[in-house]
Amino acid sequence: MPEYKAPLREIKFVLDEVLDMPGHYASLPAYADVATPDMVDAIITEGAKFCENVLAPLNRTGDIEGCTRHEDGSVTTPTGFKEAYQQFVEGGWPSMAHDESVGGQGLPESLGTVMSEMVGTSNWSWGMYPGLSHGAMNTLSTWGTDEQKETYLTKLVSGEWTGTMCLTEPHCGSDLGILKTKAEPNADGSYAISGTKIFISAGEHDMADNIVHIVLARLPGAPEGTKGISLFIVPKFNVENGEIADRNAVTCGSIEHKMGIHGNATCVMNFDGAKGFLIGPENKGLNCMFTFMNTARIGTALQGATACEGSFQGALAYAKDRLAMRSLSGPKAPEKAADPIIVHPDVRRMLLTQKAFAEGGRALVYLTAQQNDIVHKGETEEARKAADELLGFLTPIAKAFLTEVGCESANLGMQVFGGHGFIAEWGMEQIVRDTRISTIYEGTTGIQALDLLGRKVLMTQGQSLKNFTKIVHTFCKEQADNEELAQFVAPLVELNKEWGDLTMKIGMTAMKNREEVGSASVDYLMYSGYVTLAYLWAKMAKAAQDALAAGTSEEDYYKAKLTTARFYFTRILPRTKAHAATMLAGADTVMDLAEEHFAF
Repeated sequence: MPEYKAPLREIKFVLDEVLDMPGHYASLPAYADVATPDMVDAIITEGAKFCENVLAPLNRTGDIEGCTRHEDGSVTTPTGFKEAYQQFVEGGWPSMAHDESVGGQGLPESLGTVMSEMVGTSNWSWGMYPGLSHGAMNTLSTWGTDEQKETYLTKLVSGEWTGTMCLTEPHCGSDLGILKTKAEPNADGSYAISGTKIFISAGEHDMADNIVHIVLARLPGAPEGTKGISLFIVPKFNVENGEIADRNAVTCGSIEHKMGIHGNATCVMNFDGAKGFLIGPENKGLNCMFTFMNTARIGTALQGATACEGSFQGALAYAKDRLAMRSLSGPKAPEKAADPIIVHPDVRRMLLTQKAFAEGGRALVYLTAQQNDIVHKGETEEARKAADELLGFLTPIAKAFLTEVGCESANLGMQVFGGHGFIAEWGMEQIVRDTRISTIYEGTTGIQALDLLGRKVLMTQGQSLKNFTKIVHTFCKEQADNEELAQFVAPLVELNKEWGDLTMKIGMTAMKNREEVGSASVDYLMYSGYVTLAYLWAKMAKAAQDALAAGTSEEDYYKAKLTTARFYFTRILPRTKAHAATMLAGADTVMDLAEEHFAF
């Protein structure tokens, strides 16, 4: 198995030198006194120890053992998972980034994202148990009544209980408008929830005392489609006077047999008249659930970034140690039987691709986390609104793009190992299997692409795009006279302009044929992802350049940043050309073939 080492230097580089998180925290009164540089460093350092020493050793255990469902519907998690969770709770990690009014520590959500990255890279399956709780907490915090917050939110924040979201049903995946789960009113003001939900991550387990399910269902007489969906709290155990009471009528019918993430219980959940409580307005459940879904989408984007980092760490260590052939330019380790494979150009290409995506992906996720801080704690309505719009624009890009390149990076990690990468004991094929789901759940790449191009860009007449390209333009303008940065700024200027031009062309063709949006959307999203990472890599190059100019004892570190930036701009960013050509190829190229001709 790859030995996980938390990339603390990389994390601090993005936080301190690229995004100026110390200044960001100081500008928000809610965090100015608590998120001091010393406090942030201490939290990250301790979090790294927990992930390296407790979670990482359980990663392969979870993959091999998986979860066990018993005849009574209960589920046992892999060896060590429950004990690790107890340590997690005792360490106060679940409550870190939540308001003190509900038992939290009042630290920034972005700091929680840093911890989530380390947790996810060290053991993604384990991290899904507390990870799903974040969305449940955000939903309750936004839409719950004071009584619901007191009953459920405080226990979720402490980590004593965990949460899930229950959307998907056997007959409907992303099309929630056709869901069938029913909610019948009870005399006491509660509701009887009946139906079956599938693919419920952490739906049943033995790690916490109770599980709070956030469930979509229909009230009697509700309108058809998405306008008739309501949202409900359905606990595993009923709660009376704040204490756990009898078992509710919700059970795990089975555990899905999955390609990966074996350590997490992905359940079929049966609700047989289970007692539930309405959260938010009637028939507005989908609107309320988006609070949960958006949290989960950023979490899934993080999985893409963690796949890049984890596979890179494993591949790099192996490439330095594995001997095979001699360098084409002459032996690099003449005292050995062959050279380490890291000397070969193709191996370096794969490693640099992983490195560029890992470091660029981290910057993108942290940027979204920074905006999330402002959305919740910004001083003015104007600042909160601007951050919310930027976050809404970046979310589908981060979710879909980072998971796609995460899968690419995971496969490259296997490839560096050669035949050994296909063997389970090295752990690289597990990263591939665990990561593959990330492009599917919380909305597939295609759904995220439609959200980006259709809802976020075209439906705003391009305003959301302009808001971001203006940020890129301002950066480029500020660096216009920086000759050393020209190799990054010049192509970024061109792409930033082309982004708008391509959007306009698609918008014009879509006015005549709406299928143009669907046919162009995935290429548009990937193009957007490459350009967004180019902007962040240019910012990272600027930070490295500034450090070198000021004088530093870490010259090699910063020079490596500039070298990786050059690799990204010359070897990866040209992919935008293919995406630009493809998105303009027209809907007829994918729609003209008659269904009966899809034959074999």
